[in-house]
Amino acid sequence: MNRRAILTCAAIAMTAGFTAAGSPGSQAQTFPSEPITLIVAWPAGGGSDISMRLIADALSKQIGVPVVVLNKPGAGGAIGHREIVNAKPDGYTIGMYSSGGIALPYLNAQANTFDEMQPIAFFGEDPNALQVSNASGIASLKDFVDRARANPGKIKNGNDQPGGSSYIGAALYEKLLNVKLTKASYAGFGPTVIGLMGGEVDSATVPVPDTIEQHKAGKLKILGVSATERHFMAPEIPTFREQGFDVIVGSWRCIVGPKGIPEDRLRFLENNIIAALKSPEFQAKAKQSGFVVQPGDAKATYQRWREDDVQLYPILLEAGLVKARQK
Repeated sequence: MNRRAILTCAAIAMTAGFTAAGSPGSQAQTFPSEPITLIVAWPAGGGSDISMRLIADALSKQIGVPVVVLNKPGAGGAIGHREIVNAKPDGYTIGMYSSGGIALPYLNAQANTFDEMQPIAFFGEDPNALQVSNASGIASLKDFVDRARANPGKIKNGNDQPGGSSYIGAALYEKLLNVKLTKASYAGFGPTVIGLMGGEVDSATVPVPDTIEQHKAGKLKILGVSATERHFMAPEIPTFREQGFDVIVGSWRCIVGPKGIPEDRLRFLENNIIAALKSPEFQAKAKQSGFVVQPGDAKATYQRWREDDVQLYPILLEAGLVKARQK
């Protein structure tokens, strides 16, 4: 056998061995080979549902199999979270987890803690904003803070249920701005905004996309955004920092799975979800819908969970919300 023939045979043998061992190409063929379910612990039509349907579509195109969103709402997210935790850890069931899930186990003994889930990828932040009604007569963030400090509890703040992202946002504003508000809980951001415009409450703590149209129409006023930079949907509205208050408050979303997913499948999901989040097509659609996308890996996601848990626990404790378990 001549030298060329020997090299050709060796190359064929190496290729066959590499494929049998599980090359990136063979991984794409063996997993996934059937649809992936993406569980959302919130009703259809809300921000969490919309964001996850966007990523499901992008991920389907990325990996070549359908990614199907399954809504499992109830108990402040606890029902959907349990579905994720109890799913078979084969990579075919993943789900959305958000900042409200960090607080939930302290309020609900049946809720799963973040350590019971497998982080896969970080989706992005939803910076909080502070809105006021026209009837309140509050003209600026400084005006809001001055009034709240001078009259503790007089300003009514509309937010979601105790432990929810808007409620936590309001509690963080109280702590970081050294004010006291009277919190009024609504069933969601939609009812909160309606209550604000109707004068039922003086202020609200919901993301910019939920009130930007009303702000532009003059039906309410967004005083500031509690983020490191201005929101792309409202570039004319300054951040808290720009107005002299070093306050960063917001919520976030990420993709998780049950514990025990094989390492190769976990890395496949992590890498492809991040790639889908970074794709120009997805970025354009997400921006159009008002989402701030900040892709991150599993390690960064878990670090964020731990940091939020440390920050939120004393606030929940002070607010009397630690009822199910304590540190």
